[in-house]
Amino acid sequence: MHNPLKEIDTKELELPETTFIRDIETKVFQSIALQCLSQVDGIEPLEGNLFDSLLGRDRQESVKGIHVEQDQKNHSVNVKVEVNVAYGVCIPDKAEEIQTKLFEEISQLTGLHVGTVHVVFKNLISSKETAATKEALEDVLAKRIHATAQSSERYGEDF
Repeated sequence: MHNPLKEIDTKELELPETTFIRDIETKVFQSIALQCLSQVDGIEPLEGNLFDSLLGRDRQESVKGIHVEQDQKNHSVNVKVEVNVAYGVCIPDKAEEIQTKLFEEISQLTGLHVGTVHVVFKNLISSKETAATKEALEDVLAKRIHATAQSSERYGEDF
């Protein structure tokens, strides 16, 4: 008997390797950076960005003061953040704190290598302004948490 399968080249039966692709939008990196910056005392992101983000307001593709470049070939990301710093804060120490926090969070959450974290201090602000901003931020976060809790109670745990 003649078996036609013996005549088939085995390379024709081999499947090509599966390629897995993951894209992370710039907005994701910007949100991670905003969360990190909100946890650092003595600094503020540039005007309006943090509150607009937390309130879910529409914004442009690029958040003012947070710039991200992705290198798809090397699976790495370069971040530049611009912040205001409170008077009396040691700038080199604060820069290192910001850089470390951003590096750790971005690496952990995205799995990408962080090539550079460039921190630019744009303006000097008073300690009173920083305290007022922190209080306003805490109020906004508390309201969002409360609203989320009410939504989950209203819709049940399946929501």
